[in-house]
Formats: sequence, structure tokens, C-alpha cells
Amino acid sequence: MALSTTNSPELTQEQVQRILIQPLTAASTFLASGPRIFDTDGNQIRIPTLAGMTTPAWHGENELITEVEPDFGEVTLLPSTMKSVKSLTRFSNELARQSVVALDSALRDRMVQDVAAILDTAFFSGNGPTGVQPTGMTNWTGTTALTGIGELTLDDLLDALGSAMASNVEISRCRWFMRSGAFMKLRKLKDTAGKYLLQPDPTQDALFRLFGVPVVVTNRIPEIAGTPVTTTVVLADMSKVAVARDQSPSVKILSETFGQFDQLAIRVTARYDVAPLNPAAVVVLRGVTA
Repeated sequence: MALSTTNSPELTQEQVQRILIQPLTAASTFLASGPRIFDTDGNQIRIPTLAGMTTPAWHGENELITEVEPDFGEVTLLPSTMKSVKSLTRFSNELARQSVVALDSALRDRMVQDVAAILDTAFFSGNGPTGVQPTGMTNWTGTTALTGIGELTLDDLLDALGSAMASNVEISRCRWFMRSGAFMKLRKLKDTAGKYLLQPDPTQDALFRLFGVPVVVTNRIPEIAGTPVTTTVVLADMSKVAVARDQSPSVKILSETFGQFDQLAIRVTARYDVAPLNPAAVVVLRGVTA
């Protein structure tokens, strides 16, 4: 039987996975870029990290091996104070009955888009109270910062790659994150003969690359007001970024709450958090002229 407002007032976990979680992972620019996702039952999650390198030494036969002690740290995600993303959409019974297209399908698509938008905004530029809302990538502490960039050039990108290599970052796992305006400025760069420096490869798919690193174009990275207006470009190893996901989001059809208006409603709740496992694997270019 097809999913509808009459036969599914409370969606099962499998249904929520199919209509919300999987489409959301694909729709969210951040989640689709490959961070490590940790599912939890809603409780706080602590992820151990190696804060410092050990110092092995050379030893001869039958010689006492020097004991070394690793310096461990941890990243804490989804504390009890972390808020949830919540949405409530009301619609009339007449609309549910008379809609030309499947109303549940239209609401589902819009629900996924709206949740993906608010998550991407938080994951890229969130700066809310710590432990209450996720802190975004451009506001993480401990990252490698290159400041006062101005007009973005290819040399600036090479500087970022050099900084990442100096931190022993695996470049093949990295992604560029930038606004569409910054990317198009790079695409317009020409040599002295008027030829574009970045030539599209007709044999490749539509994935953009700069120096072999995939580019994620997103306008969720904020513009910073000023004279001139500036923005941020990020180079990040997404395998060193952790996303905690409450594995029990809910999608519920409310059939009685707004009964006096002869209305139904669909309610969505979900909890996410994000943090870098290794801040040095994130290079932030600040002060890029927007």
C-alpha cells in the first residue's frame, strides 16, 4: 500500500530512512562531500583522537625498548543541550484529497530540501552557541588560516595545498569549498594570449576540479559585509570531519492537532552535529574578495 496521510500517521524507522535520511544525504552539499557519519541513539558521542605523535626509537638486540605514551584527545558531539532541526507544515484535507500530484511526494521533496538547506547553512557557517547549535566549517578553531587573500588566484590555491601537505594531509581526500562567484572568477582567468587558464576536459564528467581536487560550489559559505565584501574558501580533508547523526529522526502525520481547522500537518525532527577530527586537515582562505 502506498504511503499516505491516512495509512501512516507514524512512519516507521525504515520509512524515515527511505524518504528522509537517504535523500537528505544526497541533497545536502556537505553530507554528500564525504564526511565520516556516526549514527547514535541520540546520546552524546565522544570520538577519540590522537593529539600528539609518539616517538619510536631505534633499538638493538636484547635492548630495553623505550616506552612511549600517546597523547589522546577527543571530540564531543551531540551533547544533551544540542537543539534539533524541526519543521511543521500544515495543509487542508481538501488539498490532500484534491491535489493533482501526490501531495505526500511533493511535501517529502520540499521537506528534504528545507532540512538540507538549514543543515548546510549550519555546517558551513554556523556560529551559534557552542553545544546548542553546530559550529560551521568556516568557524572551527585550530584550522590552518591563510588571511588577507584579496583577489583569489591560482597561486593562493597552491599555497593552500602546500599548507595541507605540510600538515601531512592526504590531498586525494580533499575538497575545495567556495561560493559560485569565487569559482567563476577563477574560471575566467586568462593568459596573455586571452586563453582561459582552466580548460574544461570534454572527456570528464561535470565534476569541477582545481589542481586535481574536486570543487564543491555552495553559496552556504557566507559573505562578510565590508569594503570590499569578502568571503571564504576552504580546502578540507573530509575523511577528518565527523558528523554525528541521531539515528531516530521522526516524520509524523498529525491528523487531530489542527482538526478544528480541518487540517493535517507533517512534522519533521532531526538532530545533527559536526566537528573536525583533525583541524589541521582544514585550510581556510580568509578575506577573499567576493
